[in-house]
Amino acid sequence: MIEIDPRDARPIWRQIEQGLRDLIRRGRLEPGVAVPSVRELARSQRVNPATVSKAYRSLTDAGYLEVRRGEGTFVAVTAPRLDSRRRREILRSEAARLIEFAMGLDVSADELSSVLDEIWSEHLEGATSLRERKHARIRL
Repeated sequence: MIEIDPRDARPIWRQIEQGLRDLIRRGRLEPGVAVPSVRELARSQRVNPATVSKAYRSLTDAGYLEVRRGEGTFVAVTAPRLDSRRRREILRSEAARLIEFAMGLDVSADELSSVLDEIWSEHLEGATSLRERKHARIRL
């Protein structure tokens, strides 16, 4: 379900958050579906429950998950909509981190762009919704 890479510079909670976010965006976790409890996911990923809790809290704050008192945590029925300014802000922040990481590996801008194109194509193949396909047409 989610792969945690101990060599990844990102905190583990961030890897869990992005892993779940990707599954939701790709439609592999459908709206209304229950996600594993914090303890279940922590046990399966062999991480501290506080780490999973932080990821869930971030996804809940972003509108990807919803907590139903006494029932558990579920994928939100309505996908979160970010305004263009906030979306661009998040994209710039994540891109800056990726560029810093790539520069640390002595990767050129062309090589990074090539890898992004390759990954974008892989995501396009896995895209299940019309919305994802529409956004996948955007060139990097």
